[in-house]
Amino acid sequence: MTIERLLRQVRTIAVVGLSPNPFRPSHGVAEYMQRHGYRIIPVNPSHAMILGERCYPDLEAVPEPVDLVNVFRRPEHAPPVVEAAIRMGAPAIWFQEGVVHEEAAARARAAGLFVVMDRCLLKEHRLLRS
Repeated sequence: MTIERLLRQVRTIAVVGLSPNPFRPSHGVAEYMQRHGYRIIPVNPSHAMILGERCYPDLEAVPEPVDLVNVFRRPEHAPPVVEAAIRMGAPAIWFQEGVVHEEAAARARAAGLFVVMDRCLLKEHRLLRS
């Protein structure tokens, strides 16, 4: 699997740590992906709706399959997010820029997930379109 292939296959993205604040990176990235045809599922326990989509308190509460888990949480929160992604059967997990946790990434890879770490989903998508 490559990033290019992943982005061409993905349709539904669960965004863990999505903020309703339009000035936060998570909001900008998710909004951009939504504008480009991806279904965004917000995961944030503090909100009911973000970007016009129902928000879920955690990955376990998401009632449908997702193609990608996009993580906007501090690195120390990566291990439980990985475990939840594994349990839900997500095929891929993407840790945004600044989210680096080698052990969590190794655990995800060992469980068969495609892992992208310390890269920006929006920037990678833009590269494919250029």
